[in-house]
Amino acid sequence: FAAAIIAIALVPPPLQRSRGEGQSWKTLMAGFSYVRNQKIVLGAISLDMFAVLLGGAIALMPVFARDVLELGPWGLGLLRASPGIGAIGMAIFLASRPIRRHAGRAMFIAVGVFGAATVVFGLSKSLPLTMAALIVMGASDMISVYVRQSLVQLWTPDELRGRVSAVNMVFIGASNELGEFRAGVMASLIGPVAAVVIGGAGTLAVALAWSFGFPQLRQIQSLDRDAEESRAALRAGQDRPEKSGPGTA
Repeated sequence: FAAAIIAIALVPPPLQRSRGEGQSWKTLMAGFSYVRNQKIVLGAISLDMFAVLLGGAIALMPVFARDVLELGPWGLGLLRASPGIGAIGMAIFLASRPIRRHAGRAMFIAVGVFGAATVVFGLSKSLPLTMAALIVMGASDMISVYVRQSLVQLWTPDELRGRVSAVNMVFIGASNELGEFRAGVMASLIGPVAAVVIGGAGTLAVALAWSFGFPQLRQIQSLDRDAEESRAALRAGQDRPEKSGPGTA
């Protein structure tokens, strides 16, 4: 925290301060309004939310360690560490090789892989296979988080970035908590294995549905809004048919 405070203190103040709009219900809801109208940001946030809501299986790890894999505390520790290992490894990889092309496609593939790995985790009776599935879940979730957070930051105007980021945090908190609640309720009704497998299959279905429901997100190439809009304008200019002059045959 001390390093972060020092770094923030070293940031030079803006030359021109923007005048605030004043407190009102409209300014309070501006973040929700922007997310609702900006389909790319809405698609990214909601896709990640439903993926975690349906595919979240962290709350059931103690049950899997004790009843499914018949492991002790050390086994539960291995299971809990596996998603973090995958996430850290993918974060290091993305730091050295950031996603520069097919960003939308990468997010949908990552969510699909997350769902498939969740199904494997639910069906596995082997510790190595279960750990491998959890590592893949952590790595694929990191890709989804990377794309979503980048889109929220880079596709939002400066004056709305704080409020849109707050909306994003609401979605994240809701998906994590409700996902654990969903997993616990389903596990009590149909068993932990079926609860996880159905949740993973639901994540795959959401990824497929969102790919058709948000084609703008699927087709996005760059995470940078300016670069993406320039590419779209250039593509539109190339696709526009040339008009024939009056003297052409």
